[in-house]
Amino acid sequence: MKDDNRIIKEVEWHQINTKEEEDLRGKIKFRKKNRRYIFIKICKGMIFVLIAAFSGGITGGYIASKIYSNEMNTNNSSSFQSDNTSKNTNNSINPITKVAGAVSQCVVGINNSNDSILGDESSSYSGSGIIFKSDGYIVTNYHVIKDTSRHLVKLSNGKDSKPLNASVVGYDAMSDLAVLKVDSANLPAAVFGDSSKVQVGDTAIAIGNPLGEEFSGSVTAGIISAINRKIRIQDPSTGITTTYNVFQTDAAINPGNSGGALCNESGEVIGINSLKIGANENVEGMGFAISINEAKKIINSIMKNGRVIRPYLGIQLENYISEDKKIKGVLIKQVKDNTGAARAGIKVDDIMVEFDSVKLESKSELQDIMDRHKVGDIIPCKVIRNGKTVKFSVKLSERPPSDS
Repeated sequence: MKDDNRIIKEVEWHQINTKEEEDLRGKIKFRKKNRRYIFIKICKGMIFVLIAAFSGGITGGYIASKIYSNEMNTNNSSSFQSDNTSKNTNNSINPITKVAGAVSQCVVGINNSNDSILGDESSSYSGSGIIFKSDGYIVTNYHVIKDTSRHLVKLSNGKDSKPLNASVVGYDAMSDLAVLKVDSANLPAAVFGDSSKVQVGDTAIAIGNPLGEEFSGSVTAGIISAINRKIRIQDPSTGITTTYNVFQTDAAINPGNSGGALCNESGEVIGINSLKIGANENVEGMGFAISINEAKKIINSIMKNGRVIRPYLGIQLENYISEDKKIKGVLIKQVKDNTGAARAGIKVDDIMVEFDSVKLESKSELQDIMDRHKVGDIIPCKVIRNGKTVKFSVKLSERPPSDS
C-alpha cells in the first residue's frame, strides 16, 4: 500500500543550552510580581498603623479633655468664693464709692463774711464749690457768695488745712453761678461731662458740704428723675425771663450742698447743685442742678468777660390775647431809654406779634428767640399799633447787670 510505503525520516536532535533556558526562566515576570506584592503589603501595613494611631489619638484626647474639664470645674467651684472675696476686698465694684473717692477731693467748702478779718473759730461754711481748673478756679452758686465781701475756701485735704482767700472772678445772677479764684496750684480738678447724654433713671451722685465743715464731703445718691426741666428766672429790673435747663433728682440736696457737684457713675460732673432753683418747690425728694452744658457756657463767658453778655431789647412786656382770640403776642408795657427797642421806634401799648420771622404767642417764646442771638444782631419784628401792622428792625444791645 501506498501508506505503508511512507518514508520515515529520522528527526534531527539539537542540544538545548540549559544556561539559556535558565536565563529564560529567570526573566519571567515572577520576581517583578513578587516585589509589587511585597510593596502593597508594606503600604497596607503602614496605612493600618496610621489609622490606628490617628484613632487612638482622637480617643485619648477626648478622654483627657473630659478628665481635665471635670478637674477644672471642681477646682473652679471650690475656689470661686475665695477668688471673689479677694477681688471684692481689693477692688470695690460700687460705682458710688469710686465716684465719692475721686470727686470729693475736687469739692470745697466756702465761707463768707463782710468782716475784714475772718477767723477760723467763727467759720460757718455756707456752701460748696467745684474746682474745675487745677490752678485754683472754682465754680459755685452766686447766692452762696451774694452780699458778702470776703470769701474763704476750705479744701478737702483734712480739717487741719488752712482756708484759702478767694477772689471773685465774676458772677451771673440770672443763672445763679459765680467763679472764684484761689492762689494755689496743682489742685485736683473735676472733669465736666456731657449733660446731653443724661437719661431719666441714670444714677445721680451729689457731693457737697451740707450743714457746714463738720459734714464736708457728704455724698448722697439717687437717680435722675427728670431732664430738661425748664426753670424760668425773671430779671426784676427788666421783666425779662430767662429759661434754664436743669436736672431733677431725688438725691438729697441740703443747705450747704449748693454749688456742689452732681455726678454720673463715671465720676463726671453733669450738674451743679442749686438749692435756690428748687426753693419754690419745697418738696422732699426733689433736688435740682444746673446742667453742666448750660453751666459751661456761663463759666466760659465769666472767665472771658467777668460776666455773661446777653442780648437785650429794652422792653418790659406781658402776654397778650385779644378778646376774639384772633391776635396773640406780647404787649409792650415799658420801653427803656437808649435801648435797641427805643431807637427802633417801638412804643408802649404796641403788640409785638412777630419776632425774627416767628409768630409770637408768649413772652417766653420771645426770650427763647433772643437767646439764640448775640449783642449787635439786627432782628426784624412786627407790631400792631392802633389796629395796623408796623414793621421794625431792632439792633440788640447788651443787657445791663442786675442782682435778681
